[in-house]
Order: sequence, then structure tokens, then C-alpha cells
Amino acid sequence: MYKMNDRRNPFEIKWIVPSIIMVVSMWFVFWLEMRLHTDFTKFGLFPRTWSGLRGIMTSPFIHSGFSHLWSNTVPIAVLVFFLSLFYNKQSIRILLYGLLLSGIFTWLIGRNSYHIGASGLIYMLASFIFFKGIFLNKYRQIAASLIIVFLYGSLIWYVLPIEPSISWEGHTSGAIAGLILAAVIKVTIPQEQHIANKEIQPNPEEEWFLQQFDEDGNFRPIQIEEDSDSENLEEDLL
Repeated sequence: MYKMNDRRNPFEIKWIVPSIIMVVSMWFVFWLEMRLHTDFTKFGLFPRTWSGLRGIMTSPFIHSGFSHLWSNTVPIAVLVFFLSLFYNKQSIRILLYGLLLSGIFTWLIGRNSYHIGASGLIYMLASFIFFKGIFLNKYRQIAASLIIVFLYGSLIWYVLPIEPSISWEGHTSGAIAGLILAAVIKVTIPQEQHIANKEIQPNPEEEWFLQQFDEDGNFRPIQIEEDSDSENLEEDLL
């Protein structure tokens, strides 16, 4: 028997918590930098040096200025939310693996300069959500892929060295890392519960009404045959 209480809450707070943590962490590091009147760039990722390896974990939280931080805030918030919404059970694992993998690729192929900012992580998330939706071939995940294309399709141009001041190596590394994780990591998609699968008691009035229509939806009223006693009674009255 289907009950109204069986419906799940359409929103869960756990979907948005990772986005809040990421955004608050980025802004806290920037605030701390301004507060201490220092520059954290030296903690960024510097390719092919042992000291630069620490930047794999720290560089996404370090930004060169307010505009750099702000340009990364909204995409990180949106993409981490999407990741939690569609792949909640694996979202933390995907974030960590993506952070490591994109950082390692940048460390291997990057120019001899400090690479900072969350853009590599943004490309990893966009790539993962897009390709995973295509690989799964589920309508909700495909819808997420199409939204990513609509919102961030123009990001594809910045995997090329079109601006010297932009770490295209980090962008490319993030996109490749997202594709690899989408192909390798297995996710569990919960089966949606449909009302049709519930034990619903048929309503006699609704069944009788539906019987008035044929398979093509044309109205074909049921012919009610009168019993013989009613016919005889009518003849006697006449």
C-alpha cells in the first residue's frame, strides 16, 4: 500500500556540505594571506621539484588575487554540488583522487613556474561529470552532462596555450584526470522508487471510467444490457 510518508525528502543537506567546505577553505586561505600580509604562492605546485610536490594538495586553495579567487568560486561550488548530488557515495573519493591525479600530471608536464588556483580541479570535475554521465547512459546523469556542456562548454578552449598567464597545463591535466576517473571508478546509482511499483489498491470508479476508452484513447462507452425482467415490465406497462 503506497503511503504519502514513503516519499523521500527532495533535498538533503549532505549534497551541499562539500561545496561549502571547499569554498570556505579557499576564502579562508585568501583571508589568512591578506591578514598576515604574506604571499602563499611559494606553497604552490612547482613542476619536477621535490618541494613542488606539496603543491599537489595545497595549490587549489591558493590564488593570486581577488578576481582569480572569485572566478574559481562559483564553478567549484556548482561542480562539487553536482558531484555530491549525482555521485554522493563516491564524491569524496573522486575529489581526492582527482586532486592527486591532476596535480601529478601538472607536476610532470607543467612549465617551470608556480601553478596555483582551483582551475585544475574545476576541469577535473567538469570532465568527470560529463564523461561519467555519457558512460552510464542514465537519463539523470546525462542531464547533468548536458548542463555541464551548457554552463562550461567554453572551458575546452583553455586546455590550449592561448594565454601565457593561464596554466593550461593544469587545465589539461584536470580534464585528463576527470576522463580517467570517469572510466575507472565504478559508481552505484540508486534505483528510483516509482509509484507504479507500489501496491496500490485499484479504485473501482477509476477502472470503470478507463474502460470507456479503447487502446488508441478513443471514447467507446460500454453498452449496458437491460435484463429481461425490465423489458417484460416495460411491455406490461405499454
